[in-house]
Amino acid sequence: MKLSQQTCEACHAGAPAVGPEEDAELRREIPAWSRVEREGVPRLERIYTFPDFRSALDFTVRVGEIAEAEDHHPRIVLEWGRVEVDWWTHAIGGLHRNDYVMAARTDALYAER
Repeated sequence: MKLSQQTCEACHAGAPAVGPEEDAELRREIPAWSRVEREGVPRLERIYTFPDFRSALDFTVRVGEIAEAEDHHPRIVLEWGRVEVDWWTHAIGGLHRNDYVMAARTDALYAER
């Protein structure tokens, strides 16, 4: 099943982080995302562009809705015509499979616009 069709699994402190091999495999489905490190924590990051503020705001709200539904919340930065989204799992201080699922689902939202 494609990542964008999956849901998050319950995650807790001590859950396994995604290793290098799994990262390479999962990132094939989300090639526009970058793996970055902020404050010592690996994250998935992508910047989406829009023709205006309203479109960017609407997208931000839709991302927030799927985040609430999955109880998995990203960092979102909204600016005129631009939305930056970062996914990582706070409970493990790194990347879990859920982050890749949510990145793929975020891409699917962007494709629907």
